[in-house]
Amino acid sequence: MENNYTMIAKTFFGFEEILANELRALGAQDVEQGVRMVSFKGDKGFMYKANIALRTALKILKPVKKFKAYNDKSLYNGIQSVDWSEYINVNDTFVVDVTLSSDHFNHSQFVALKSKDAIVDQFRDKFGKRPDIDKNYPDLRINVHIHDDQCSVALDTSGASLHHRGYRTATNIAPINEVLAAGMLLLSGWKGESDFLDPMCGSGTILAEAAMIACNIPANINRKEFAFEKWHDWDNDLFDTIVESLLKKTREFHYTIKGYDKAPSAVMKAKDNIRNANLDEYVTISQENFFETQKQSKGPLHMVFNPPYGERLDIHLERFYRELGDTLKQAYPNTNAWFITANLEALKYVGLKPSRKIKLFNGKLEARLVKYEMYEGSKRTKFQNRD
Repeated sequence: MENNYTMIAKTFFGFEEILANELRALGAQDVEQGVRMVSFKGDKGFMYKANIALRTALKILKPVKKFKAYNDKSLYNGIQSVDWSEYINVNDTFVVDVTLSSDHFNHSQFVALKSKDAIVDQFRDKFGKRPDIDKNYPDLRINVHIHDDQCSVALDTSGASLHHRGYRTATNIAPINEVLAAGMLLLSGWKGESDFLDPMCGSGTILAEAAMIACNIPANINRKEFAFEKWHDWDNDLFDTIVESLLKKTREFHYTIKGYDKAPSAVMKAKDNIRNANLDEYVTISQENFFETQKQSKGPLHMVFNPPYGERLDIHLERFYRELGDTLKQAYPNTNAWFITANLEALKYVGLKPSRKIKLFNGKLEARLVKYEMYEGSKRTKFQNRD
């Protein structure tokens, strides 16, 4: 049996704990949370599984070297201390991605260039030939991370960020990142145990992620490619076995998942994306103005959505958020409503007190994921009637 090794799953701020929980549930060992990352141990099969199944990971990295780098010479020597012929040959292509947080180095481009020089010089000295750079479709994607004087070199097992699920071909004006959508759903406690509504569904991302969570469908089952498929030790049979075992764990869903949007173009795009994800048997989408709707389901309703912030969509913020609060209050009893906003001022106009506020980031914008609990009748009546 292949030995386990340490890997790093990168994520968004605020998702570290749910990603750690996901990893434990998948069977990872030695799971440890960091900032925007979680480290864990597993074998090659688990590396495949993590890429296919994790909902809140952006990338899975496989560390290969750590060393101190305080100038260009120590960086060059450290990169050269790795035997790169283990991972690529002279006819392959590679690219170096850099993340920097160091007083010793100012430009990530310089670090990428110096790292590339160290690798190609090693190949020239050994074989008289060198592999080429390919920024778009490399055979090997190398991640160099420098924090203060600590340099970590890792192989990027994922390639393009894991939020590229493979189902979203059409987007609207302000689409939400798939990993952000999945993380919001998991933070909201969504497990597929009630009816679900996204009342401002845009291109349908939250709906797709909600359906995949409800049915335990692996997050990246529709993805076309992972970086590890180009590696020398790629094991197609093992990969197929992992996919098959994950698909055996999918489950039936006995409630409804609905999406509304008032823009006909958004409704069309959302329907296309849901169809691409093979989720149309679970999700229905219709053209509705949320402010003119009322709750359709008899039992409890779980609601997660991404309303406009006034950043990229032109809206009258005060009126919009006041109507949002009024609609929830008057038309949606027995509902847990969660939404994300980067406009913290706008929350004042909702006219309801959130029972939870979680700090997240939507892109570079600091945001809050807020929860409003709508009871049947008034809250006071609910507690008086409990006896």
